[in-house]
Amino acid sequence: MSETGTATAEEHRDQPELKRVMGRKLLLLFIVGDILGTGVYALTGDVAGEVGGAAWAPFLVAFLVATITAFSYLELVTKYPQAAGAALYTHKAFGIHFVTFLIAFAVMSSGITSASTASTAFADFLADGLAVDWASTAILIVALVFMTVVALVNFGGVGGSVKTNVVLTLVEVSGLLIIIAIGIYAMSRGNADFSEVTTFASPDEKSAFIALTAATSLAFFAMVGFEDSVNMAEETKHPSTIFPKVMLTGLGITGLIYVLVSIAAVALVPVEDLTNDSLAEPLVQVVTVGAPGLPMDKIFPFIAMFAVANSALINMLMASRLLYGLAKQDVLPRSFGLVHAGRRTPWAAIIITTLISYGLIIVVSEFLGEDTVTALGGTTSLLLLGVFTVVNIAVLVLRRSPVDHEHFSAPTVLPYLGALTCGFLVGPWTGRDTVEYRIAGGMLAGGIVLWLLTWTWNRSVRAKKTGFRDPDQIGG
Repeated sequence: MSETGTATAEEHRDQPELKRVMGRKLLLLFIVGDILGTGVYALTGDVAGEVGGAAWAPFLVAFLVATITAFSYLELVTKYPQAAGAALYTHKAFGIHFVTFLIAFAVMSSGITSASTASTAFADFLADGLAVDWASTAILIVALVFMTVVALVNFGGVGGSVKTNVVLTLVEVSGLLIIIAIGIYAMSRGNADFSEVTTFASPDEKSAFIALTAATSLAFFAMVGFEDSVNMAEETKHPSTIFPKVMLTGLGITGLIYVLVSIAAVALVPVEDLTNDSLAEPLVQVVTVGAPGLPMDKIFPFIAMFAVANSALINMLMASRLLYGLAKQDVLPRSFGLVHAGRRTPWAAIIITTLISYGLIIVVSEFLGEDTVTALGGTTSLLLLGVFTVVNIAVLVLRRSPVDHEHFSAPTVLPYLGALTCGFLVGPWTGRDTVEYRIAGGMLAGGIVLWLLTWTWNRSVRAKKTGFRDPDQIGG
């Protein structure tokens, strides 16, 4: 090992370990809070528009696909209880730096697209709450301002993030439990049409299979978030012990909530009324029909704003830290990893990820002319489904490399099934909008260009320092 390598290794050994503050309850709240949010609040109507009254089915299928992949994550996080998630598992399995970079950049990009989705949803919910009919330009401006506020909170540090997450999670859950409670109450009084719940209808005359897979691809956005928790492994008490029960419990809770909410929606409100342009309207109508005396049309949009704000903050925290980590490892320009001396936050990464989110919101809404929530939500699902496919394969590869401690082991069939289902949902045969491939491809292409420029620069600098001219004699 070189002197530089030895020094770097010693520096890492001298660094203090992260404080393990998260027990079962805090980890469960983190997982539930990360999964709940923009998806079910903003996309219930869109999912119903794809399959009719059977809107619960795509959420159930998305839950099953997510749970299968969660088993792979559980095996890997208990086998390698370190912060880094999918990028770490990919690198250990394949050892190809470029593949590791692509996975890390895809996860980072999914965080930005998810937060950008939440920002537009936030603007729409605010307009509904204030009972104003804003033009698309006003929605765009509010979304950009919201992302700026998120960046400022991100810059302020993560000291109060756990408490903030707990509060926002409780607000998220309360809003959905209100919907479920009112739905059950209305059903008990005979105000529900249960025949609608089993009615499948595709407005575009798609086959049942194609319509279901298209709706599942969209509904999957509501189930992402559980994978973020593995990045908290080094801050969790006894991760190899508590992760399996807590993650599966969190997925079970959110999956049950999503299915019950969608059943209540289609049983109480005609499907054609669920698919209007207002994001908050589908779930508000459930309350209006089930409990007409409650002023939920004025309250619910603000509850939804809390939910999407939580999603945006968590995702931008994750994205900025991932970009910072890539810069720190000299995979991307080192200037991306600058840290504020006072706040100790990665200010350069926060600015760059925020600027990328600005660009996404503007390009999708103004230049591509797409529904920002649907397009960016679908892109988030597309990116993460690709990552999940690789993670499921990594589990099988890494079974050849045992470790010296006990860990969770997924049933052998599940990683195979996870790779197949996630890989299938990535493909165009699902009816996925082509704009999602364009957005995801554009983001990954930009990342690859940055990677190539950084790689070329690093090799050039090392060549000058060592005096070698032949790049084959220089480490990549």
